[in-house]
Amino acid sequence: MRSYSTSACKAGPRNPPCTRNKENRRITRWVHETLREEMQQRGAAHPEKVKARKGIVEHPFGTRKRGMDQGYVLPRGLVQVRGERRLTIRVSNVKRVINILGVAALIAAVVS
Repeated sequence: MRSYSTSACKAGPRNPPCTRNKENRRITRWVHETLREEMQQRGAAHPEKVKARKGIVEHPFGTRKRGMDQGYVLPRGLVQVRGERRLTIRVSNVKRVINILGVAALIAAVVS
C-alpha cells in the first residue's frame, strides 16, 4: 500500500463529494491497483465470460463448502488451515475422478 497526501482536493472540481477534510486528503492505494482496474475493465467489456466463469470455476468451491461441510475450519493458524484445505481439495478431486471413471478404473490406474 502507498499513501499520498495532497492539498489539491480542496480546490478540485469534485471537492464536496471527494473529501470532507478542508486542509488536505490522504489517499491510500495498493501498489498494483492498475491490475485490479484492468481486470474490472475486462470483466465489464465481456460480461458473458464473467458469467461463464461463475458457472464453471465457482462450482467446485460451493460443492466443497456445502457437500463436504467446509464452510468453516476447525484448526487455528495459517499452516493448519492450508493443510485442511489441501486435504479437502484432494478428497474432492478423488471423488470427481471416481464419478467420471469409476472405482475400478481408478484402482487400475493407481496399481499400474
